[in-house]
Amino acid sequence: MWDEDGNAYIDYVCSWGALILGSAHPKVVAAVRASVIRGTSYGAPTRREIELANLIIDAVPSIEKVRFVNSGTEATMSALRVARACTKRDRILKFEGCYHGHSDSLLVKGGSGMATVATPDSAGVTKGATSDTIVAPYNDLDSVKRIFEEHPDEIAGIIVEPIAANMGLVPPKPNFLQGLREITKRFGSLLIFDEVITGFRASIGGVQKIYDIQPDITCLGKIIGGGLPVGAYGGADEFMQLVAPTGPVYQAGTLSGNPLATSAGIATLREVKKHGFYEKLEKTSARLRDGIAEAAKEAHVNVQLNQVGSMLGIFFTNEPVIDYTSAKSSNTETYTAVFNSMLEQGVYLPPSAFETIFLSAAHTQRDIAKTLTAAAVAFRHVGGRGS
Repeated sequence: MWDEDGNAYIDYVCSWGALILGSAHPKVVAAVRASVIRGTSYGAPTRREIELANLIIDAVPSIEKVRFVNSGTEATMSALRVARACTKRDRILKFEGCYHGHSDSLLVKGGSGMATVATPDSAGVTKGATSDTIVAPYNDLDSVKRIFEEHPDEIAGIIVEPIAANMGLVPPKPNFLQGLREITKRFGSLLIFDEVITGFRASIGGVQKIYDIQPDITCLGKIIGGGLPVGAYGGADEFMQLVAPTGPVYQAGTLSGNPLATSAGIATLREVKKHGFYEKLEKTSARLRDGIAEAAKEAHVNVQLNQVGSMLGIFFTNEPVIDYTSAKSSNTETYTAVFNSMLEQGVYLPPSAFETIFLSAAHTQRDIAKTLTAAAVAFRHVGGRGS
């Protein structure tokens, strides 16, 4: 990636995870060029929209029908609406440190420890907008059980990042996701997986395929648009039939299923479905993880590294990171110093300490070697500042 002054960077932001093939992949560019000469928007479904939908349905175990929107925010907002319509309940449970877009009811935070009724986490969001949102600690199944026992007939659904990627990268504990599935079934609530980030990144079928868990509704975005604006939500036919025009849940968008985005998405999904794609990408990511760990050790810097596939979380702390509280123990000043040092050396990490590093198929072994050289310099610079 090059900036306006001509400086070159190895990009580990990858459009916040959307560019799994890297920037300007030839097949994606060709698909968009071929599409744009036929028009940019029609106000009607196209063959490409159906083709992309079929690719998603074939890959994601829980999806029988899918509806396209324009962003991950729209996808999660719409999924909550379906859950409420299905259950005739109002309340939604989310988790600390999980980000589901900037719709009012989800833009909230909770106190550490026990779950609390959430308060707005942004100016312009009213208390009324978040009054039906409950926040629990991520990876804490006992707290979820207590909440449902206290509100057995009030919670429409749980929405969760099955692998949390917005407090750094935090994988689920063993049986956490399975526990959420069992609780929601017991209490008649819906389980919503926000796989906007992890869909087609964690695996071809997302996190749910890795853990063999079927949520009721899945939210997608990023990779399914190949770098163009896109979002989608889908699930079993019984839930998706609730969406207009077949049901009472209204959702619409002028550019939903846009032909440029669907063309880029089709080209991208065809590439990631090729044999060995994810295995090769995970090996590259593991080399980066191991090299960073070694560089930190040599510089006596406390670091915790969480990796799943091509996603990597780096935390400057000496305790394992399993939830939002432990993620917040990471030394953000150290991260800032490392970020700035590596940026000066031509390596672009996520600018926030609580974002995730993403790799793409475009990253080469030479890129990894240069990155690790830069990391060694950065870690020597911060010295014993680690936590």
